[in-house]
Amino acid sequence: MRYLWIGFGWLFVGLGVIGIALPLLPTTPFLLLAALCFSRGSEKIHSWLLNHPTLGPPIHDWQTNRAISRRSKVVASLSMMALLIITPLVGAPLWAAALQGAVLCVVATFLWTRREP
Repeated sequence: MRYLWIGFGWLFVGLGVIGIALPLLPTTPFLLLAALCFSRGSEKIHSWLLNHPTLGPPIHDWQTNRAISRRSKVVASLSMMALLIITPLVGAPLWAAALQGAVLCVVATFLWTRREP
């Protein structure tokens, strides 16, 4: 079971790292999942992730204060706005764009009501 947790942890780290470059893929939730998996599979890798200079701070902010940095909020909001602009341009049905807009409004509300570190 330990190796399964470690495998899922690396999968989530990979998705999180890809999310750094792709604005529509969320980085922090994947890193939080990776931290959870590593905490159950390998204390050494868990410690490495939490102490990583780039990947560690968002995890630490969330775990200690339930906080999201302003930069992360702005980047996420701009990505959501870009997605809302792109959706009708690719010919998505109006109902799909409206549903997407409603979900993204809920996500944005969640983001902007969290504390900042």
